[in-house]
Amino acid sequence: MEPIAREIEARNGATYQRRVLPYRTRDDGVEGVVITFGDITDRRRSADELGLAKRNAEQANAAKSRFLAAASHDLRQPLQTLALVQGLLARTVETKKARALVSRLDQTLSAMTSMLNALLDINQIETGIVDPEIADFPVAGLLNQLRDEFSYHALAKGLTLTVMPCRLSIRSDPRLLEQMARNLIANALKYTMRGKVLLGCRRHGGRLTIEIWDTGIGIAENELSAIFEEYHQIDNPARERARGLGLGLSIVHRLGVLLGHAVKVRSRPGKGSVFSVEVPRSPGGLAATDRRQMSVSAGGPAALPRRTGAILLIEDDPDIRELLNTFLAGDGHDVTVAEDGIAALDLVRRGAMRPDLILTDYNLPRDVDGIRAAALVRETLHWTVPAIVLTGDISTKALSAIALGDCVYLAKPVKLPDLDAAVQRLLPAPVRMRPAAGDRSPVIFVVDDDQAVRQAIRDVLEDDRRTVADFATCESFLVAYRPGREACLILDAYLPGMDGLALLKHLKQDGHPLPAIMITGNGDVQIAVQAMKAGAVDFIEKPIGRAELLTGVDRALGQARDSGKLASWRQDAANHLAGLTNRQRQVLDMVLAGHASKKIASALGISQRTVENHRAAIMQKTGTRSLPALARLALAAEAVTPIE
Repeated sequence: MEPIAREIEARNGATYQRRVLPYRTRDDGVEGVVITFGDITDRRRSADELGLAKRNAEQANAAKSRFLAAASHDLRQPLQTLALVQGLLARTVETKKARALVSRLDQTLSAMTSMLNALLDINQIETGIVDPEIADFPVAGLLNQLRDEFSYHALAKGLTLTVMPCRLSIRSDPRLLEQMARNLIANALKYTMRGKVLLGCRRHGGRLTIEIWDTGIGIAENELSAIFEEYHQIDNPARERARGLGLGLSIVHRLGVLLGHAVKVRSRPGKGSVFSVEVPRSPGGLAATDRRQMSVSAGGPAALPRRTGAILLIEDDPDIRELLNTFLAGDGHDVTVAEDGIAALDLVRRGAMRPDLILTDYNLPRDVDGIRAAALVRETLHWTVPAIVLTGDISTKALSAIALGDCVYLAKPVKLPDLDAAVQRLLPAPVRMRPAAGDRSPVIFVVDDDQAVRQAIRDVLEDDRRTVADFATCESFLVAYRPGREACLILDAYLPGMDGLALLKHLKQDGHPLPAIMITGNGDVQIAVQAMKAGAVDFIEKPIGRAELLTGVDRALGQARDSGKLASWRQDAANHLAGLTNRQRQVLDMVLAGHASKKIASALGISQRTVENHRAAIMQKTGTRSLPALARLALAAEAVTPIE
């Protein structure tokens, strides 16, 4: 009973809307149809023109996005070369005039980079490829990061930057919110000639307002809306390039709309301005770990000694590769260069180098990008080598891939101080070793994630005049370890990441096995057996006594130096087991396999009480006081072949 409508075209090119309706009688019957034709030629032509215009606009927008994406990479490559040249020049020039020229070059590069970034940011937001990733996180981390980033810039302008701490958690996209706050602080510093800039938070209900106060030139009331438009700038009629493009506040506004965060401003000309971003508070509050992290970071970065290491540099651009190599080698790093991921992997597989850090370009030839190259190197070395990815590709796809690849992202062009800061942050800390000059005594490596245990073992060994190096993880040990010097390894069985057993197998596969002592928990027989089969020469159960520790180290080093001592120890162990009966041997084998007394009794067809009596007799005959000690004796007696 509903009208049927359809658009039809006449032979003369006109367009009509034909409607077919039921013809109703007075008694609500239907005795036919009514067909009407309405001329919609003009409306249809307008709709077609609008559709064509929309398609053309979409194609133009897509073409613009493709152009800017390509331009991002192509423009950033020469900018990266200029940035590296400027950084190296800044280290070598001595005269005041030369330093002034290098400083002006730095300012010009910064302006060019800032304008390029702003254009690409606007393009990404316009094309809708910015996909927010909302999460709950403590705002303290954001505040501290902004303080560390902008303190130098404020000091250079003679301004005071104050960041007020906050203990609350918020809900937002951390990366996009950081970009909003960064643009607002940069804007405040740009338009503040004297005085200060303040960054802080106010809470009200379930929301938190991040506020940036400045004592700058201020904004007239009739300009408060216009400042969020593209290319609008206050007090820059000459369009000085050092003042940017006027896109920073437009990006803030667009990101605020995208995230649902209200952006507000109030100002008094000649007195200053207040910009604010309103974000929802996290419903769960701060976790204890967040509070601990906040309390640590709030104190600011601690002064650390310079770190150097072996760096694998992967870069296909010869100019950038040469400049990066010059910079890194000049800082004392041992640099090995490769022009692509395949060549880098070949170097690692051949043992030509073992990197402490990977520095790679993202776009590389031969179908292996920087992320994949880092993954292959990590897979070959069996540990997660820290990696920095340099790229001019700012697409969401590239940034997500870098994050998922557990790599640090640095956008081209990167300045040498920023690159150096990232390298220093990611390189492993120097090994804690205090040998005397020319000392070639054995090194005792201690690997345990419990700092108290690590320190206690170190104290005992150093009190005995031993050279000690300690590590919290197997990965950090592998970074620092260099074969060649006599050494002994003391390691915990259970460690985060690579565990103790995996480390023993890794050292054996690399052809650099060390005499190792495994630390086990009380009665942890199975792990003790596995440790001996994996290559450990001994193991000690916690708590560790001083005499037992020193005896174990001496025994491990002695057996490594003299195979006769190892054979003698095994023969002595065999003598201790010689007095066991066949039934006691059966019970011992099942105990070492990790079976409980009840299961042993069932398997052997004897009572559980009998099994307990046999276990007591075995301990008495062998002179051992614990199951791990018994396992050590039994495995030494059998000279167990290490497992593959």
